[in-house]
Amino acid sequence: MASDVARPRNGLRDLLHRLTASEQELESEELRRDSERAGCSCADTVKRGDLVSVAGRLKTVVYTPRTNLPTLEADLYDGTDVVTLVFLGRRQIAGIEPGRALTASGRVALREGRKVIYNPHYELEATR
Repeated sequence: MASDVARPRNGLRDLLHRLTASEQELESEELRRDSERAGCSCADTVKRGDLVSVAGRLKTVVYTPRTNLPTLEADLYDGTDVVTLVFLGRRQIAGIEPGRALTASGRVALREGRKVIYNPHYELEATR
């Protein structure tokens, strides 16, 4: 008969991991957990044509002045991979800045081997 009591986590193993892991590894694990809690897809599993929601933190935000259509591009990192959010015709968007956490939804495309979502629907997370 299975016990209804949940097994305790290995506290010593968790402590050793937190002490020996790099800051980047710990941040990646936290972002991945937050993404899973939000019910979002992991960026490393999405593929071209998928309609997805991804959550993470913006690593870079770049305005690309093009002659025919300016774009604002933001790299969203969820702890597993990067998805580039491309806002066509925009020079800036309030709240879209490096370090900001957000959830973005849209259809995944591939551009030069990179995962991209054009003009995504997005929700900014409250700043901490």
